[in-house]
Amino acid sequence: MKDEALPLRKFAAVSDWTAEVNGLPVRLAIAPARRLLDVIRDDLELTGTKRSCEIGRCGACMVLIDGRPANACLTMAYQCEGRPIRTIEGIADGAMHPVQRAFLEEGGYQCGYCTPGMVVSATALLDANPDPSPEEVEEALSGNLCRCTGYGGIIRAVRRAVELRREGN
Repeated sequence: MKDEALPLRKFAAVSDWTAEVNGLPVRLAIAPARRLLDVIRDDLELTGTKRSCEIGRCGACMVLIDGRPANACLTMAYQCEGRPIRTIEGIADGAMHPVQRAFLEEGGYQCGYCTPGMVVSATALLDANPDPSPEEVEEALSGNLCRCTGYGGIIRAVRRAVELRREGN
């Protein structure tokens, strides 16, 4: 008997996947082996979440799952079944978010490739800790890699976001 490989597609199950993405209910038929990053970018067309290193080192694909930062490239979509997911598109709620505004004011916005992940990580930090220490800011952004320049503007932006949030902006 000849040992032939069976077509993978025959065994690739498709199941209903539901989640709340940026406050909206989502229901898709997807294969269980799909990464959250691919579902967000390719199926939902939310391209602010960047595809970069794909091994969880750069943070360009950072999203919030249950309000906590996670690399979408390392997260399988099935792990997020029924959970709230927030992408960079969901950070602003009609108006510019204070973290986004602070990134623009303080030069934290650079090439735009790492910025969405940085904003998502900074938002998660400030939601959990409205007045972080400099060490806590560095720790929160340690999973995000900037390839353009340095972190001076980014760190200033997070400190400015603390002020803006305190002022109610």
